[in-house]
Amino acid sequence: MATREVDVTGHAKADPQRLWQVVSNFCGAWHPLIAEIRAERDRRGALIRAFRAHGEETLYREQLTYLSDSDFTLRYTHLEGIAGAERYDGEIRLEADPNGGSIIHWHASLSAPEGRAEAIAEGTRAIFEMGVKALADMMITPPARRIPFRDPGVMIRTRKLDGTPILTLDVSAEKPGPLLLFLHGIGGARGNWQAQLQAMAPYCSTAALDLRGYGESSLGANQTTIEDYCADILRVAEALHAEKLILCGLSYGSWIATSFAMRHPDRLAGLVLSGGCTGMSEAGVEERTAFRQARQVPLDQGKTPADFAPAVVNVLAGPDADTAVRETLFQSMAAIPAATYRDALHCFTNPPERFDFSRLTMPVLMMTGEFDRLASPGEIRGVARRIATLAPQASVRFEVIDRAGHVCNIENPDAYNRILGDFVADLTG
Repeated sequence: MATREVDVTGHAKADPQRLWQVVSNFCGAWHPLIAEIRAERDRRGALIRAFRAHGEETLYREQLTYLSDSDFTLRYTHLEGIAGAERYDGEIRLEADPNGGSIIHWHASLSAPEGRAEAIAEGTRAIFEMGVKALADMMITPPARRIPFRDPGVMIRTRKLDGTPILTLDVSAEKPGPLLLFLHGIGGARGNWQAQLQAMAPYCSTAALDLRGYGESSLGANQTTIEDYCADILRVAEALHAEKLILCGLSYGSWIATSFAMRHPDRLAGLVLSGGCTGMSEAGVEERTAFRQARQVPLDQGKTPADFAPAVVNVLAGPDADTAVRETLFQSMAAIPAATYRDALHCFTNPPERFDFSRLTMPVLMMTGEFDRLASPGEIRGVARRIATLAPQASVRFEVIDRAGHVCNIENPDAYNRILGDFVADLTG
């Protein structure tokens, strides 16, 4: 097999934000060679574009593998249509030109039999150059918003699931399709997701869960394990008649959601990970022990989470967090019983595995706050790219929530809801 790299760079008058409205539409017919195009979903929910070129009968199919509005980056892989192509991966990326407009970078990496590889590379270069030329002078109209930010008129009710432990949820009206289930962070509770429940409930079934010992859920008799959390998620799915789930986690909740995905990938229509996902699963024993012990010191001194909540808020909140946001974060932390916090710390710092991202087969959305001190954009961008590389059956989207710290869904709910809404609409529409 021979390998080839193709790089084409061009300039467009439109700024990256506007030009991206065209380029990011994976199934858009903006390229002049496209005669017809349609969107497909495979059984895992990955987005595929199927298209024909003018003057050809060949059907080409390509799968979206990575998308980031924040980075103006889109990646895809060839599935069928290019004769002789063993592998073909493309990336288109925009950046701001200091002199105005956008710089377009279009890259392909391919492998094919000797002789055929060069022909594919030459054809690719011609296609890329034609596409860049088409984008150069394009006039762009902003798209309509797909999901409203918040609708306080949505009816949300509280439901308790009897058993051991008792689980408490906020739930919306049942709708066809997957259940969007929200999992809060180690310092949170189900109430942290009210803005998301209000925004998503008109479009799909939604629920926000109090984890064991949090809010109005009871703590089990024994130390909680990740298997317990996964069992609780399955209990919720059964009680709410959900065959498929979209799990949406924040921090600790993201770690739990990823752990569930490792065990039950067939139950997930989508996976949303905010403020991290690996947790302590990639940390060494010394780092995990230090993390746990540092946070247990005040507990061992007889203090409660309410006593050290102000210090925690200072770490969680971004520099733009207003008084109302900081008060919400404080109240969430202060309400946690000491036994629950100790139980969660022990579970979090004793992960049973290092995640094997190749097991992810569902669309994945990763978000983090611009000013997140615990899960920085650089760190989460790296994890997103690892997942896209290691899990070829999944498609990954990575976004940075502007002006937000760690609890980005609370600090900037409108931005969070817009991205989450687009993701959910793609899966349920």
